[in-house]
Amino acid sequence: MKILIFGASGSGTTTLGKELEKHTGFRHLDVDDYYWKPTKPPFIEKVPLDQRNANLIADLNKHKEAIVVGSMVSWGKYWERIFDFAVFMYLDPAIRIKRLEKREFDRYGESLYTDKQIQQNSLKFLEWAKKYDDPNFLGRSITIHNNWIKKFDCPVLRIDGGIELERKTEKVLNELKKYHK
Repeated sequence: MKILIFGASGSGTTTLGKELEKHTGFRHLDVDDYYWKPTKPPFIEKVPLDQRNANLIADLNKHKEAIVVGSMVSWGKYWERIFDFAVFMYLDPAIRIKRLEKREFDRYGESLYTDKQIQQNSLKFLEWAKKYDDPNFLGRSITIHNNWIKKFDCPVLRIDGGIELERKTEKVLNELKKYHK
C-alpha cells in the first residue's frame, strides 16, 4: 500500500507521516529529500525533475508499504495514479505561518538574523508559503491541490491540520482499515 500525505507547508504533513510510520511500520519518504540536493544551508539547489522522479520511484519499489509526504503536483501524471490512499491536510493560514516562522527559527537559530543568505532564503520561503491560500497564485496553492485531487485514482481524506496529532493519526488509521488488507 502506498499512501500520500500532502498540503501546505506548515500544515503538519511531515509530523503526521512520521507518526503513522510508528503505528503502521510503513516506510516514511519525505518529498523534500528528493526535491532538494543536500546543501548547507539546506533548500538551495533543486534536483532535476527526471532524477527526483527516478529516485523516488526506486525507493517506492523497495518498499511494498510506504507513506510519501509532500506534494508532487508538478512532477507528472504518474503521481496521480500510484497511491492507494491520500490525505490532504489543511490549516488556517495564520496558524500555519506562525508554525513556519517557529520552524525557521528552530532550524537556523541565530543564523536567521546574522547570515544574509539564510535570512534571504527564509524570507523568500515565508513569502511563497503565504501565497498558498491566494486563489490567483499560480504556484503550489490550495486551488492547484484541489484540482490535483480530482485526478487521483484513490480515496482522499481531508484533515484539519489543527487538530491534535493523536486524533489525526486515529482518523487516518481508521480510514486505512477500509482499504488496507
